[in-house]
Parts: sequence; C-alpha cells; structure tokens
Amino acid sequence: MSAPMVWWIAAGLAVALELATGTFYLLMFALGLACAALAAHAGASFTLQLVVASAVGGGAVAGWHVRRTKHPQSAPAQSNPDVNLDIGQRLQVDTWGSDGTARVQYRGTAWTARYAGPGNPSAGLHVVRAVEGNVLVVERA
Repeated sequence: MSAPMVWWIAAGLAVALELATGTFYLLMFALGLACAALAAHAGASFTLQLVVASAVGGGAVAGWHVRRTKHPQSAPAQSNPDVNLDIGQRLQVDTWGSDGTARVQYRGTAWTARYAGPGNPSAGLHVVRAVEGNVLVVERA
C-alpha cells in the first residue's frame, strides 16, 4: 500500500470518527492527515509528511480552539431568544401554588409557569426566561 493511500485512509477514519462523536476537532486533525497525503503525492519524504500532518492538523486544532474561546457559545435553545421567540416576553401571574408553579394565560392558552427568580414568587408582571417543554420559566419583571 502506498504512503498517500495510508494517509487518505487515516484521514477518512478521522472523519468517520468525527461523525460518530461530533467533535469538530477531529475534522481539523483529518485536515492535517489529508495535507500529509498531498505531500506524499508530491514525493515528500516520510519525515516531511509527518511534519506537514503535525503542523497543519495541530495548527488547525489550535486555531479552532482560539476561535472558540474568543466567540462564546450561544445560550441553550430553551433560553435563547434567537431560537425561541417567547424568551423575554411578559406575562401576568395572578397566584402562585405552593410548589412554585402557576397557571397563566399566555398567547391565548393556559400554560404552566415555574418561578426561577430570586426570593419567593409573588403575583404581578413576569418575564419568560426559558421554555422547558410546555413550562414557561419566569422571573419577576
């Protein structure tokens, strides 16, 4: 088996492993392996192929890590207003149950609201902070 073929197989295995695990870093590693395969096609020595794989794969992993630390991840879908338009909406809560939940009218239907703010829940105007299934997680406005 030729050296480029070994590098291409290793790159394919890294991509398959990434698909199974969902870690984007493995794609960066596979990029380094693919570059090593291209270096092997160009006739580079095995040592240079290893250097290319390490430099490109390691550099891509380091670059992606730096990018992720500079750009924080978005909020989870249940509390992200870009995903769920109910986040940030106001509603009126008339009475709270002893378990910290209330039945509220919101968008023309009855919902269960769960208090997640500081202190004890009290009647009044509240803001939706998250939606967990069919429960609105609210706090005092």
